[in-house]
This record gives sequence, C-alpha cells and structure tokens, in this order.
Amino acid sequence: YHVGKQADAGEFLAWLLHQLHLGVGGSVVKPSKKKKKHKKNGNKKGSGGSIIHETFMGTVEMTTVVTRRKRRGEKAALAMLNDGGRDATTATAANKNGNDNDDIFVDDDDRDGSDDEETIERKRQKRETLKSLADETIIDEEETVMETQFLQLTLDIPEKPLFKDDDGGLVIPQEPLVNVLRKFDGVSFSDVLAMQQQQQKVTEDNGNNGGGTIVSKKRRYKLKTLPNYLILHLSRFKRNGYFVEKNPTIVMFPVKNFDLSSYVFPEGGRKQVPTEEEVRGMSTKELKRLLTTYGREDVANNAIEKEELLQHCLDFVSTSLPDLLADKYDLVANITHDIPAEVGREGTKHNPLEEGTYRCHVQHKATGQWYEMQDLEVTETMPQLIGVSESYLLIFERKGAQ
Repeated sequence: YHVGKQADAGEFLAWLLHQLHLGVGGSVVKPSKKKKKHKKNGNKKGSGGSIIHETFMGTVEMTTVVTRRKRRGEKAALAMLNDGGRDATTATAANKNGNDNDDIFVDDDDRDGSDDEETIERKRQKRETLKSLADETIIDEEETVMETQFLQLTLDIPEKPLFKDDDGGLVIPQEPLVNVLRKFDGVSFSDVLAMQQQQQKVTEDNGNNGGGTIVSKKRRYKLKTLPNYLILHLSRFKRNGYFVEKNPTIVMFPVKNFDLSSYVFPEGGRKQVPTEEEVRGMSTKELKRLLTTYGREDVANNAIEKEELLQHCLDFVSTSLPDLLADKYDLVANITHDIPAEVGREGTKHNPLEEGTYRCHVQHKATGQWYEMQDLEVTETMPQLIGVSESYLLIFERKGAQ
C-alpha cells in the first residue's frame, strides 16, 4: 500500500489487523481439520492469539462436498467382485479352485499342459469382467469438515441489473442484509466453482485412483462463535480479466439490535441465562468463573466480600448476559464507497477503485450522535441514512460487551 494510491479498503483492513496481531506478539495459526473447542467470548491469547484475535475473531465450520466423475479402477473393481458385485460367481468359482484374484492381471500361460480349456476360458471371462468394471465411470462424493477462524466475514452481494427511471436516471437495486447472510445459515450450500472450472481435471491420487474430473464443489458455512466486534465485508469488487467491476447494489441493514442468533450454532447448544436462585446458590469460585468467562475479570478480581461479588453477578446476569447470549449487535462504524453507478459496470473501462471515494460513519458513544467523515470534512448525519448507504465495511459491537 502506497500513499497517494487508492486501494481496496477491505483488503487493507485485513492486512492491518494481521499486522497489529503480529505486532502485539501474536503468531500465525493455520486452520485445522480437527475441531477445536473455544470458550464463548473467552480469551484466545493462550494459543498464539492476541488482543486483536480476542476482540475480532470468530469461528466458522466449513463443510465441503466435492463430487468427482472418475474411472472405477482395478482395485475397486476387484473389491466389488469379492464383495459379491456383478458376476461375482465367476470370482467365487476361481477362489474355490485356489486361484488368486491378482492372477488376472498377469498373462496366463496357455501352452499345452498349463491349464485345461475350461480354466483358461474362466480366467478370460473374469479378466473381461474386471476390465469392464474398472473402465466404468462412477460418481464419487467426498465430504470434509474444517473449523477455522475469521477476523471479518465476507458476504457476496447478488448481481442485479440496473434500470433507468422516467427521468433517465439509474435505479439502484436494493437487497436486505438477511438475504445476503443466507450463506451462513448452516443449511444452504453454495457453489464454489465457477462455470469454467467445473470440468477442471485434478491430478491428485489418494491411493485408490482418487483423481478424476470435478463435477461440482459445494460448501456450507456454519457459524460457531461470534466476536464482540464483528466486521462484515460486503464484497462489491470483482476482477474480470484486466478490469475491476463494482456491484452498486445497496444492502439494507439495521443500525441497532441486529439479531444474529439464528445464524450461530455453538458447540453443545446455546447457553441459558442462570436464574437468580441459581446465582445465589453459587460458591465464590463459581461466581468469579461466571464473570471471567464473559470478560469481566476486573470485576471478579476487585470484589472483596462475597456479598459484593454476588451483587455484581446478579446485576450482570440481569442486564448484560442476556444480550451477550442472544448475539445482538449495534453498528459502531461503517465505510462506504461512492462512485457513479455506471462506472465499474461491465462494458466500461474505468477502475472503480481508482475513481471512487470512501466515506466513514462513526458513532460518538457518549452522545449517540453519528458523524460522517471524508478526508478532513466532518458533518453530523442520521442513522436512518447509514442503513441505506452503499456500505462496504460494517463494524458491529455486541450488546453488553465491554
């Protein structure tokens, strides 16, 4: 990134968070196919994490289903016959006579005195059957599940055509954020292969002729945990050959009380808020653990008497904990990218990243007033206008988080 040259704000934010993470002592953690359990809203600094990961990192489970069209192969064909597949009687008869199934892949010695004609014919038929089975095309489906972490969720905006109104101006299409979030509903599969890649030939071999032509590759996303500060990246820019295209669709979203509970599937189910009776029955150790689990270590450590600690827990359970467990968020910052709608669309040669401008909306927490900032210009704005702006990056704060 260079001063004076405008770049993608989403890519810059990802780079900035990573550099901050490394700068405060964090390490690079690679995704693993093994599911790892994390405490909800817990401290992740013990496994190469940092305050950046503790604040912005969530967990998502990705289920990938790859469907391949491939040749069955000799080993699978032989196993099929041995398991009672097509024409298995031929293989069984050969086994009863003491013949090894692998002999079929070696030329028989058909000279006088080697085998009688009946045995030679049986071997020939078996070779033909196995060859036919081995050459058959089958559809193989493989499913893998991987749990990984994220610092920002990338959402794909559906492409919609632009129409002109009666005055000749362009009508910008709109899409609710809940529709864009269907990618993470834990049920829907999305196609991760472009049309031109669906017939891509793979050369990997898993020891059983595992290669083949990929017919389809689908992926399902299931959110396991969400961070206290959630960053949503609305993917507006797409590189098409040598050009960059922008999707100007306006994504409408709520500024307050954005409920994401229907998109989160925590391990072991969603936790319930303890009742007042249950809190009063907790020991001092259990009360401190309750506060520490949800980032209230300072309150737990500063309480001297149990009655003081109990009162803090009762207040926390009745006010903040329900919002924390409900996964409700309020918007605290928003970055928009403005450019004429026709720039960056298919058929134009303008680069929207170079010609567009960024605006930032932030909220003053003490007064609740929203401000719009562009370079050195700062003006007051209304939250109703932010929810229908051409947003690019959204930063939400979990209700009840500190």
